[in-house]
Amino acid sequence: YVPNNMAVILAGDFDPDYAVSLVEKHMGFMKSSEVKEYSAAPEAPITAPIVREVYGPTPENIAIGFRLPGAVDEQAAVMATLVDEILSNGKAGLIDLNLNKQQRLLGGSSNISVYKDYSIARLNGSPKAGQTLDEVKQLLLSQLDLLRKGEFEESLIKATAANYKLGALQGAESNNFRANTLMDNYIKTKGDGWPGQVGFIDAMGKVTKKQLVDFANKYYGDNYVIVYKRQGEDKSIVKVDKPTITPITLNRDVESDFAKKVNTMPLTATKPEWIDFKKAFQQGKMGVCETFYVQNTENDLFRLSYRFEMGNWNDRRLGMAAQYLQFLSTDKYTAEQISQAFYNIACNYNFSVQDETATISISGLRENFSKAVEMVEHLFLNCKPNEEALESLKGRLMKARADAKLNRNAIRQALSVYGLYGAKNPFNSGLTDEQLKNLKAADLVSVLNGIFQYPHQIIYYGPETQESLQKQLKTLHRIPEKAMAYPAAATFNHISQDKNQILFTHYDMVQAELNWVRNASNYDAAMAPVVDLFNSYFGGGMGTIVFQTIRESKALAYSTFAFFQTPGRKEQPFTFNAYVGTQADKLEDAINGMNELIAEMPEVPIVLDQSKQNMKKTYESERISQDGPIYAYLDARRKGLDYDLRKAIYGKLDQLTMADVKAFHKNYIAGKPYTYCLVASKDKVNLEMLKKYGEVKELSLTELFGY
Repeated sequence: YVPNNMAVILAGDFDPDYAVSLVEKHMGFMKSSEVKEYSAAPEAPITAPIVREVYGPTPENIAIGFRLPGAVDEQAAVMATLVDEILSNGKAGLIDLNLNKQQRLLGGSSNISVYKDYSIARLNGSPKAGQTLDEVKQLLLSQLDLLRKGEFEESLIKATAANYKLGALQGAESNNFRANTLMDNYIKTKGDGWPGQVGFIDAMGKVTKKQLVDFANKYYGDNYVIVYKRQGEDKSIVKVDKPTITPITLNRDVESDFAKKVNTMPLTATKPEWIDFKKAFQQGKMGVCETFYVQNTENDLFRLSYRFEMGNWNDRRLGMAAQYLQFLSTDKYTAEQISQAFYNIACNYNFSVQDETATISISGLRENFSKAVEMVEHLFLNCKPNEEALESLKGRLMKARADAKLNRNAIRQALSVYGLYGAKNPFNSGLTDEQLKNLKAADLVSVLNGIFQYPHQIIYYGPETQESLQKQLKTLHRIPEKAMAYPAAATFNHISQDKNQILFTHYDMVQAELNWVRNASNYDAAMAPVVDLFNSYFGGGMGTIVFQTIRESKALAYSTFAFFQTPGRKEQPFTFNAYVGTQADKLEDAINGMNELIAEMPEVPIVLDQSKQNMKKTYESERISQDGPIYAYLDARRKGLDYDLRKAIYGKLDQLTMADVKAFHKNYIAGKPYTYCLVASKDKVNLEMLKKYGEVKELSLTELFGY
């Protein structure tokens, strides 16, 4: 621990000269001394495939890993990254076009981790229904074989460099990205490799096809490790006796001298910055569409979104149409050509559908704005039905839906939503198996072709002036003279809990995962300050009462939280959600532990004061920039607000006391009926024991998922 073996890395809004003077003041006493470099022993070469198998209840998949030279070999790192991108880049890689686009497996990809001593290149794949893992293996290796033979377009190399340039520009907008990039390079090379880091993208663009093929043939042979993740019981588990856990007495109301010193350190005053919705962006109209505009004065990146106030609740085909789009051709381009075109111009597009909204987003470099927007417009208006692609998509989705029923997190989410809404709820009201099978290609294409006939918001963040943007969009984007009305949205009503109930779903595991859920009062913005302070104090993080009591003191959970959740719309209620993930044999103790905190909230003034101070520091340092103010405004508008609610919360914090938080807990948390949502193995938990907390109702996966 000497200065010649360490780095202080800072990124953010500060005076660099002042920061350096602080480092010199507080760390200048440290003396350099010789540090013996750690040199790892070379790993034995892998000369033949190493095969491993693991078992568990989750869906099957396969991973193939290759050991490559590490970060100290800068050229090898460039080559390995290029190999990874040409195999899979999300658009135009060999796996993307030949396997995913053709729907020859459930999903395939590649990725790479570059470490100091060695790097790891991986191929990953999941099987379709009826497909074996060995068949997935052969498909993945066949794409690697194409690369080794040089059967790919050399233009992919230049396109990859351009896309990495785009990623670097996007990353440079984040302080965290900049700091982590510096730290990562220091860990690997102690800063000596920084010129190589800076020149990484240029080096990628200079690689020739022959060099890349030679590298692939040298390092990607039969020298891999393959891991089969199979579904089934793991026979290798070693069981241990349950140890006696002695609760730790927490001294939350005591501060060490060091903590006092840190907490009383003077801070440079930082004033919070609130969003003025009348000044932070420009709002207008283009025909029937609202427009929101913020100019990017930092770089040449743009983001353009078409946002619709309709989603899956309005039309259950919409989400399916969004997934179908990637497989569709037009009268001018094949689906593969469209993916390649976007990759070649370093631009991205996406069509995402949520419950109540749908968004078409386009992003990239300013120089290719017109090409990208024109391509998206052409794709939506001119895509053609492809029956074969739809049938393959249906088959893959049926497999993915079956896999979701093997995912305990998905089951737990479904159970919690059931607890808040009842039998008819947003989670299980999607397409049934029969409805999915009966979908017609022409109907889905009709949804896509007609999407711009609905009113939508046009949201832009980029370097174009507003005048220039509107002029271009009048040519590039089709806006209807008269918009169609949105289809009526399905309605889902939150239920009122009048008694305790336990909802139980069986899942074969040794753990037990339990949520307490409850619908509370309707949304009221005036409650925001005490709600946020309660969450910060009670159960929203590692320093809170819930975490410290249930996990740290009593060792009853590997994960736990509790929070009072604010709804997205003013018509919706607040909800309470608490969670404990524990071992099945600790379930009763864990339930009692959480119930004690729900019934009686401990008062620890020091923790409350720390919560308030942390919230204030967060607000003072938080900066919502770029197109963030637009989305903050849209979020506020859905709650019936026309101002930045954070300002009201911040202004109220110093006035709130423990009595206010205690009263909130008494009025909204304590003494209320809850729905307990439990995912566990019926062979590991005592269902009779659960009856003392309320009526037990076992729900099937079909009831939870709706298919």
